[in-house]
Amino acid sequence: MDTNYLENNYLTLVGKVTGEKKFSHEIYGERFYIFNLSIPRLSGNSDIIPITVSERLIKEDTLQEGNKLLIKGQFRSYNSYENEKNRLILTVFAKDILEVEENEGEEENDIVRKDIITNEVVLVGYICKKPIYRQTPFGREISDLLLAVNRAYNKSDYIPCIAWGRNARFCQNLEVGTQVKVVGRVQSRTYEKKHEDGSVETRVAYEVSIGSLEIVEEKDNENEIETENQEAV
Repeated sequence: MDTNYLENNYLTLVGKVTGEKKFSHEIYGERFYIFNLSIPRLSGNSDIIPITVSERLIKEDTLQEGNKLLIKGQFRSYNSYENEKNRLILTVFAKDILEVEENEGEEENDIVRKDIITNEVVLVGYICKKPIYRQTPFGREISDLLLAVNRAYNKSDYIPCIAWGRNARFCQNLEVGTQVKVVGRVQSRTYEKKHEDGSVETRVAYEVSIGSLEIVEEKDNENEIETENQEAV
């Protein structure tokens, strides 16, 4: 986990396997699978995050439903061409998987104790679209960012991020090309996509909920934004 190209994109997740693993793809004879990891929030809800993993990292019973796992890896993206349109697909690429034993009598909420990191991602990348600032009907401030994070072999991952409150106000003035470091959590949310024929499709979006953000080039403490509690319902 300490290789150079991981320094700008690394995460730690602790959660439980939900559903069955599915075959994803094969590269040079190495098979990859995808499964969902359920990560409880302090609010009582859960994020359901897709995990892509090589067959080399999993034992026969590792991905059994209900197993508690520690995942270390990267948050990645790729383009999927569907219905003559490109769609950005997000997944966690596992570099290491460790089964976590549950103590007798341990409750589900114990997985989100404050002294345990259960969902943290660190990204260093470049603003590649002008941030979109808006306010909800209840006055909550939000900014949407798209971050380009460099990867090995001249590739990049494009990671949607969302900032709140003071972070959102700060982000609305960031210029395209600004390099930033964000620390946050990977989250899932459902939304409805309306099609031209009037039909409505329920989709799931994945993004980074920003807890703290700073501009990389400038060391002035004024460019550091304090962490805010962003436990969305």
